[in-house]
Amino acid sequence: MRLLWSFAVSNHPITLDPPETPARGDSVAPDAQEESGGSVMSLLERIGSVFVPIGVALYAVLYIGIEQMYAIFGVNPQQVGVDQSVLLGRMMSTLVLLLLIALPLLGIIVGLGWLLNKITGGATGRLVQAIRQRPWIAATLAALWCGATYWGLFDLFGDLDLFVMVAVAVGLGVLAFLVPFRLLRRKPVGRAGTKVIVGGLTGIGLGFVLVLGLINGALDVQATGQANELLGAVGFQDQWAIVKDAESDKPLYDGRYMMMLGESDGTYILYDCDKMETIRRPMETTNLGEIQMDPEREEGFTCGGLAEQEQTQ
Repeated sequence: MRLLWSFAVSNHPITLDPPETPARGDSVAPDAQEESGGSVMSLLERIGSVFVPIGVALYAVLYIGIEQMYAIFGVNPQQVGVDQSVLLGRMMSTLVLLLLIALPLLGIIVGLGWLLNKITGGATGRLVQAIRQRPWIAATLAALWCGATYWGLFDLFGDLDLFVMVAVAVGLGVLAFLVPFRLLRRKPVGRAGTKVIVGGLTGIGLGFVLVLGLINGALDVQATGQANELLGAVGFQDQWAIVKDAESDKPLYDGRYMMMLGESDGTYILYDCDKMETIRRPMETTNLGEIQMDPEREEGFTCGGLAEQEQTQ
């Protein structure tokens, strides 16, 4: 009996510690969730590092376009009631429209890249990775792109042909951006800074292209009385009305339709299409009647008919 008791004690030692609880199968789930959340946040940060500078730069340049657009009619945005808050509200629709256009294009580009990579058996992906790993090639591509973003600025301030613009853009990109971008690619912070610079210049270049469109659209309104869709996207009012006297309610200016450019400080800013001149009328002595939005014009209609008659007389 003593031998059996000693054998039992030696093989099964008595302990007061609680038994260990076996690990559950989902104990690794938090780590996986953290890793997944980190990857999502990293993706959002990368997207934001590209699109946020583009949006900020685009908004800043578009304000210049708004000023140039109203300058065609001899007024500034403040005189027609367009301040920073109003402009921000109008620009949101433009940014949303650009986002709706950019997202499908980005998806198509990504899809075509994926398809091309599959067709080539992964050679396209390896080529892209090889380019990214060679700092001079990546810096050259970024520099050439930044030089190309100045195309809208060159076209705005000077009428240059395509060859001269390409030569200037390439020369500017190589001389001004190539070496700095190469030096910035040595560290992750520098590569992030390169993305911000490229994104900002992309927004500025796109903004100057839109500025040209706004100026040309305002010139068309001045000449034909018709606004295009781009002007409507930035909140330009294609609104026409007959101006009447507040006391007698009789039509003024021979009952002609006037374009309402805006209002500010108790004053209507109107554009007389027939005389091609801008008119200011106090709101207290003015009534507006038969208001129309985007009225239809006869084919071949142009402004300035009365102005030409007055010049010939």
